[in-house]
Amino acid sequence: MGEAGHSFEAYYKRATSPLVVLRLLQDRTMYGYQISQAMKEKSGGKFTIAVLYPILYRLEEQGYIQVEKTEVTNNRARSYYAITEKGRQYLARTLDEYRVIHQAFMDIVEDHEQ
Repeated sequence: MGEAGHSFEAYYKRATSPLVVLRLLQDRTMYGYQISQAMKEKSGGKFTIAVLYPILYRLEEQGYIQVEKTEVTNNRARSYYAITEKGRQYLARTLDEYRVIHQAFMDIVEDHEQ
């Protein structure tokens, strides 16, 4: 591992976190904590993000998600995020790219005929 916070895992999560969020929002509208919990549950606790909100704000700025509704509970606003059509298209296109590059990577590292 290199410098603190610059492990392969940290870089990988940074690169793939937006896709994970979009994929989870394909299933249903959720607020931040629900997204974090779904991520943790579906990955067996292996994929967690310490700071989720900057990702949500960036996805919203890009037009990939939108706040569908905001509820106030115990004096706290809770925003529910939904994936947009633009977000669905981006997710599908990017997952295709991911599959291709992942397969190319695996072809290289699992080359047993050397």
